[in-house]
Amino acid sequence: MSVATASRVLGGGNRSVAPENARKVIEAATRLRYTMDAAARAMNRGSDAIALVADDLATPAVAAVVAAMERQARTVDAFVTVSSTRGLPELQAATIRTLAGFRPRALVLTSTRISHESSDTRVLDELRAFERNGGRVIIYGSGGVHLPFDALAVDDRGSARLMGEHLAGTGHRRAIILAGTRERAYAAARTSGYVEGLLAAGADVQDIRIVNCEVSRQGGFDATAQLIREGLDGTDVLVAINDPVAIGVLAACRAAGVDVPGRVSVTGFDDVPLARDLTPGLTTIALPFTEIGVRAIELAVRERPEGDGPARETFRGALIVRGSAGKRERVR
Repeated sequence: MSVATASRVLGGGNRSVAPENARKVIEAATRLRYTMDAAARAMNRGSDAIALVADDLATPAVAAVVAAMERQARTVDAFVTVSSTRGLPELQAATIRTLAGFRPRALVLTSTRISHESSDTRVLDELRAFERNGGRVIIYGSGGVHLPFDALAVDDRGSARLMGEHLAGTGHRRAIILAGTRERAYAAARTSGYVEGLLAAGADVQDIRIVNCEVSRQGGFDATAQLIREGLDGTDVLVAINDPVAIGVLAACRAAGVDVPGRVSVTGFDDVPLARDLTPGLTTIALPFTEIGVRAIELAVRERPEGDGPARETFRGALIVRGSAGKRERVR
């Protein structure tokens, strides 16, 4: 009895098997207490699997999107597989190539580094090949809007502008923006939005300082500790590029005895679950991660009408005011 024959019987394929051979396979499977691996079968058929490829699964923002995707996938009898690539193009390309071999229905790539301007085309080449072979690609990230795939993006610049306007409108004039690292497109967009909002609501450009740091709690802690050692020199708000950085900022202020918000205000971006439980609660920009995750699955399973181009959808954040940012006297 060949492996292929056994596979056709146990997998329920369309090719017929002689009744006597089918009986022998079923008897052997019963004796061995064989149980079908439903996940592997679905992956092989390419009907139920949706593959998510992310830079870093440890970030709260990505975790929130993944959770929403998994919940939504269950409502359409699909499941989500998850891979992490650390944002490395060579690992992204290799992961996409490997996943394509399992023929998932769709592939969702969430990356802060992918862009049509990148000189490294390996990832784009793999994504194009995946769609040529009948798969569906959805990009979650601002770089996706210029690529030939469905794209879900956040209006990082416009959302950050809301925060800048709020801060200047509540009397904050001297700001330090902890802007993350230069190669991240979303960080550059948020930084621009913060600056635009501050200036539009009355701050002066010479009173705004931009400091780069690692995009992590530790990066925020280290950068803030250094700023405190140097002296904050009248700075009245530390504006973090995201909530993990802001959490590090708060920890450094607490360790150095710098009162928040009495001495300096602190703000974040994302509204991760921990943000509301901090002391003080973190003023931040809330992104609709659940909505984004749900929409990614909806795009993954829908039939694209013939002749339609890729979907383009942009989500904007909402200002959430908590205790970490107080009002300031308007001193010029």
